[in-house]
Amino acid sequence: MTEPHTGTPAPSTAAALFRALTGGLVMATALGVGTALGPVGADAFGLTGFAARVLPGVLVTALAVPLVLLLLSRGRRSPAWLGFGGAGPSLRALLTGAGVTAASAAVVLGAGTAAGMLRWSRIEPVTLAGFILSNGVVAFLLEALPEETTLRGYAWTSLRTRFGATASALGTTAVFLLVPGASTVIGAATAHLVGGDPEPIGFAPDGQNPADYLILLTVFGLTLVAARTVLARAPLWAAIGTHLTFLTVNRIALEGDRRGAGWHAEQTTPDAVLLVPVYLLLAIAGFAVCRRVARRRGAEPRHGATPPRAVAERLERPAPHA
Repeated sequence: MTEPHTGTPAPSTAAALFRALTGGLVMATALGVGTALGPVGADAFGLTGFAARVLPGVLVTALAVPLVLLLLSRGRRSPAWLGFGGAGPSLRALLTGAGVTAASAAVVLGAGTAAGMLRWSRIEPVTLAGFILSNGVVAFLLEALPEETTLRGYAWTSLRTRFGATASALGTTAVFLLVPGASTVIGAATAHLVGGDPEPIGFAPDGQNPADYLILLTVFGLTLVAARTVLARAPLWAAIGTHLTFLTVNRIALEGDRRGAGWHAEQTTPDAVLLVPVYLLLAIAGFAVCRRVARRRGAEPRHGATPPRAVAERLERPAPHA
């Protein structure tokens, strides 16, 4: 992994903030354009079912990821600077993010079920497996990969070249909160241009309370930063794994009946919605434990190699100011 902090002088505060906001703008543009053009393209090509659902995700990823790679090439950086890595470390990071998030969800949702806050339907294994697979592909292309590349990748890493860990986490999460609203504006403008049906403009999805949505998005954003910083090698994949697992769990548990997931939970009390931020907070604690364990394991280098702990500590240190 190529570290954000090198021996070169740190950029100015304005430059770091501008780059972070650029990452958010790239994501908002890709999301707005992709979700507006997707239905139009599906109608034009006669696509239905899974093909129609996956097309917006293909467009979002095809816009967001190349734009970030272009920004990297202009700054003479490699994808490793964002937190990508080789196949082995990437798989380990992906499984770490997914595992910690899934375990946290199982503990909290299980406790909620035991307390009578949730009542689960009968499982339809084949339907559930198909949903997990199809939803995973769509969520990966529409949200997990492009959002983590632009935000916990480009935006967070840009902020870490200038600021400390806490300021970078809060700054990245603030940019994350701006993306949904900005994307609806761009999406509406794109829909008007291509003759599509524009979605409502706003900070929250239609029908959701904006304040509740932004609070949940804040907790989720901080969870993704915690996942992004848990490992020294290919760490961005931990955030991607967390993102995918969060979307899958929530779409099964909270929306499974509407989405035909083959399994869903009925909320027997309004307080059940609090189980989601609670399991995210537990995931943050889980990532902190994993991070500590990873550092201890990397404390003693073997065969003269630079230990992961040393790499992680370099990532934590602010770069020297010009």
